[in-house]
Amino acid sequence: MLPLLAADLVVLLHLGFIIFVVCGGLLLSRWPRLLWLQLPAVVWGVLLEFSGWICPLTPLENRLRRLAGEAGYQGGFVEQYLLPVIYPAELTRELQGALGAGVVLINLLIYARIFVRWRKGLRG
Repeated sequence: MLPLLAADLVVLLHLGFIIFVVCGGLLLSRWPRLLWLQLPAVVWGVLLEFSGWICPLTPLENRLRRLAGEAGYQGGFVEQYLLPVIYPAELTRELQGALGAGVVLINLLIYARIFVRWRKGLRG
């Protein structure tokens, strides 16, 4: 029971990290020092997408699930939990690259907006 609960908590942590990577820049207006946490998270997330590596949280979750008597799964978190919901087809390298590019684009837009606000604040 405890390993299964731990595996579910890893899934929640994993999902929270993905949300933080994609949208965490929106928090910078309120908490500018969060930049030092969010920017490395974005770099790590994009690196994982572009390289095709599997996040270390995925093997941890699989190990905990096996300890709980469940089967693990092949592939990564995105393929297991998100793609079946968002995309009908299987993950390809091209799609993975597009997801990584989307993360970069979203964060560039967020950072550009925040940078403009900060510059206006310094002049005003």
